[in-house]
Amino acid sequence: MSQPSVILATAGYDHTIRFWEAKSGRCYRTIQYPDSQVNRLEITPDKQYPSAAGNPHIRLFEVNSNSPQPVMSYGSHTSNVMAVGFQCDGNWMYSGSEDGTVKIWDLRAPGCQREYESRATVNTVVLHPNQMLNTKQVLKLTRKSLITQKGLVAGVCSMGIGEYVVRLFSIGHRTGTYEKSGKCW
Repeated sequence: MSQPSVILATAGYDHTIRFWEAKSGRCYRTIQYPDSQVNRLEITPDKQYPSAAGNPHIRLFEVNSNSPQPVMSYGSHTSNVMAVGFQCDGNWMYSGSEDGTVKIWDLRAPGCQREYESRATVNTVVLHPNQMLNTKQVLKLTRKSLITQKGLVAGVCSMGIGEYVVRLFSIGHRTGTYEKSGKCW
């Protein structure tokens, strides 16, 4: 049977990754993920590899394969991986975990290339739309605690990209960015 033209992929606490034909709603492939639940599923920009974030690892599978085995595993987090994503060219992957770290992975090389400590659970990570992600441009990332009051933590992360400095902030459940001019969005 041929590969559907539009595919949906789902995963969750049932330790199963499913591939669906979007038009008919038919599940045409199932992969068991026995090591843990799947916290996050993201597909590479070339649409060839879904990445499954579990506890405490990330596994990449092939979309166009019948093999239930991952083609690559990434495992230096020490707790649930809650976030995973890719740079637009597909060479870099980033992840965030309940262990309080954000990691940058070069998919062309073994191991984690860069790690940032947030000192708090990381539930989500997003890459700025300019897609600037390489080891020279991700050299500066600092976190400063601003306010700790009744368990509510406010923090600021700064990332230097060329002449621009973008700061990401979070106060409780609110997140935003602002640049050196003070513009906030």
